[in-house]
Amino acid sequence: MRHPRTVDDVMTHAVVSARLDAPVKEIVRSMRHWGVSAVPVLSTEGRVVGVVSEADVLGKVPGDDGDNAGPVTAGSLMSAPAITVPRGAMIAGAARLMGRGRLKRLPVVDENGRPVGVVSRGDLLKVYLRSDAEIAEDVRHELLTHLIAEGDAALAVRVTDGVVTLSGRLPPSVSPGLALRLTRAVPGVVDAAEDFTTA
Repeated sequence: MRHPRTVDDVMTHAVVSARLDAPVKEIVRSMRHWGVSAVPVLSTEGRVVGVVSEADVLGKVPGDDGDNAGPVTAGSLMSAPAITVPRGAMIAGAARLMGRGRLKRLPVVDENGRPVGVVSRGDLLKVYLRSDAEIAEDVRHELLTHLIAEGDAALAVRVTDGVVTLSGRLPPSVSPGLALRLTRAVPGVVDAAEDFTTA
């Protein structure tokens, strides 16, 4: 079974988007119909160039005072440049990006900047619903595949509510700090500690 590691593993693949020249009513109808609070805006080449959120609509649409006679479109409303994330980005990196920008959703793009999905805070939180047994299996696999030869260590992995404790014997060539860093990168790990003895 493949455990979620990247944005591609947890994102919503359906993308609700808007053209640069889409009128404001069309954008709002899409938001209401699909139950989303923001939509990516696409260039004529299909690349994500901005995002229109509910806040953009409420804050930038002019009133009835006649100050703005131009058409209100996605291009005039959007926040740009768009903050996007590549589909291969690690879940933890996407979470940090969302946190820094105080964002609820991020457009996910391919190598050409075209949308392939959307990832939300809720999508990223799914990894914390994994069982302790799944996390322990994944941590053991990661350490024995990338860091420690199976014959060189007596590795014990204990997980309680997502908190991992590593114990046993490490070969001299492997630092406990490196083992902890690799462990913390496993999706669903809340924290990690070690109680290793060296060979």
